[in-house]
Amino acid sequence: MFLLKYLFQAHFSEGYLPYLAVRGAVSSTVQTGGFFSTIFSSLFGTREMRILILGLDGAGKTTILYRLQVGEVVTTIPTIGFNVETVTYKNLKFQVWDLGGQTSIRPYWRCYYSNTDAVIYVVDSCDRDRIGTSKSELVAMLEEEELKKAILVVFANKQDMEQAMTPTEMANALGLPALKDRKWQIFKTSATKGTGLDEAMEWLVEALKSRQ
Repeated sequence: MFLLKYLFQAHFSEGYLPYLAVRGAVSSTVQTGGFFSTIFSSLFGTREMRILILGLDGAGKTTILYRLQVGEVVTTIPTIGFNVETVTYKNLKFQVWDLGGQTSIRPYWRCYYSNTDAVIYVVDSCDRDRIGTSKSELVAMLEEEELKKAILVVFANKQDMEQAMTPTEMANALGLPALKDRKWQIFKTSATKGTGLDEAMEWLVEALKSRQ
């Protein structure tokens, strides 16, 4: 993981989009309890559920992760490069990606798709200019063989902002109704306010449970 980061920094030293490094760390592993560990322990025993949190830069992925994890907003530090945060609960593993959007980097994303049970796709509800890019990246990911059976949860994030698109608008813009062979749902969320997150995760738990 560190090797990939430095290879990318050496080769793509210019034109990088910012990435998020939580509390100054390039990559970190966190052991914790909370909402997920309680539900997933009773649901899946010791089985590790692999969930990827993906989305464009600035969508709120890291803020959502730590809001769910510790119940509060954690300050993130904008950095230049490529970052993957790994968070391990008792039996649930998250890989949180905040990636540069360059075409040259995208082929490396699939390195983390293997054995994924679900994808949480975070979209900035106010970023109308890049909703098309969000759709393109989502479609490309879902076409990957290793994600064919992954459950999809879309977080229509930043719903506390006045200019936010509605979940229905976003679902149509992302082409979600066309996903006939995949279990999916979209939820209106606000990472900073903490609204909508529990509802989304409760749905995901039930969706994962129905596959057992």
